[in-house]
Amino acid sequence: MKFGIIKERKSPPDRRVVFTPEKLAALSQSYSDASVKAEVSDIRIFKDEEYESAGVEVDDDMTDCDVLIGVKEVPIDSLIPDKKYFFFSHTIKKQPYNQKLLQAVLDKNIELYDHETIVDAKNRRLIGFGRYAGNVGAYNTIRAFGIKYELYNLPKAETLRDKDALITKLKRIILPPIKIVLTGKGKVGMGAKEILDGMKMKEVSVNDYLTKSYDEPVYVQIDVLDYNKRKDGDIRNNIDFYNNPTEYESNFERFTKVSDIFITGHFFGNDSPNILTRDMLKSGSNKIKVVGDVSCDIGGPIACTLRASTIANPLYGYNPSSGEEVDIHHPSAIVVMAVDNLPCELPRDASIGFAEMFYDKVVPAFFNGDKDGILARAKITENGKLTERFKYLKGYVEEKI
Repeated sequence: MKFGIIKERKSPPDRRVVFTPEKLAALSQSYSDASVKAEVSDIRIFKDEEYESAGVEVDDDMTDCDVLIGVKEVPIDSLIPDKKYFFFSHTIKKQPYNQKLLQAVLDKNIELYDHETIVDAKNRRLIGFGRYAGNVGAYNTIRAFGIKYELYNLPKAETLRDKDALITKLKRIILPPIKIVLTGKGKVGMGAKEILDGMKMKEVSVNDYLTKSYDEPVYVQIDVLDYNKRKDGDIRNNIDFYNNPTEYESNFERFTKVSDIFITGHFFGNDSPNILTRDMLKSGSNKIKVVGDVSCDIGGPIACTLRASTIANPLYGYNPSSGEEVDIHHPSAIVVMAVDNLPCELPRDASIGFAEMFYDKVVPAFFNGDKDGILARAKITENGKLTERFKYLKGYVEEKI
């Protein structure tokens, strides 16, 4: 079986890659039935010469590969028929802008696996870039605070080599005694926490955060039951929240009254209550002036996230009175950082981490008969049809948008 990593062709360019030179070489060395190849690319963070030095074949013809692996969506005219493909297809939520892509995948008899659908038996994702989104999101949010109040000038994350370089820059700034609230304890939330801990910011308990004043910057990391409460006042557990989200309402306003910065790292499920509402933002008691919406669900739980921002222009202002976008230096502006492709700013670290996860969690399934069902659960299309698990996409594929 021949594995190939493909050149990223989506615009704007993405420098990340699923396999580093070392991990791609290790694949063929560890599995006697495997061979590997890298498509010629002048984009990715690891150069062609690095793959060649690791003993990996580099070529512009990928038609001899059985499995083709990329990061972003593959343009329709670049899809090779009758192959297995792995990439983030952005189709499983019936995204209108990629309907034609999924139609083309079926027409070309492609076996499609989406990185987002690679899950274990309990439906927990096994691979992703969430940690690196959290890393960059935390850095960008603190950078935004400096820009808004003209306190310091941090370089853009994309100009720095890795996470350690982000932390080094953050250690050099002087922050006033602000309070930062961080939601979520998954990969994104923990990635943001890595940065705050790396810069030696003090972490405090929920009770102390809400009731005490400090002469240094502090942060609190909160979970779903810290910022949601049952409407009937009963106290349950996280499982009850996930199973019965409509029985809950946001309790986040108690944090808006004492926080200067809000960094999101939560997972927002269907029917979950909105977290930061417009009423909270325009309340006279609201203190939040910078929101780093790493999760970036447009029209979702964070009312000030009006749109996704870009790496080139990562910040915009939100006027809580009107609910409209304004300049970040507008006197009433809450600054919003809502870049939706944050890991692209840390391509080396993100690629190294992703390669390790893919190598450890996915590659063995090709050689052990998929004994844990990893590939079976992730497979969206086969033999020109949707698999049983993804039959819910039938109407999406067939309708005219």
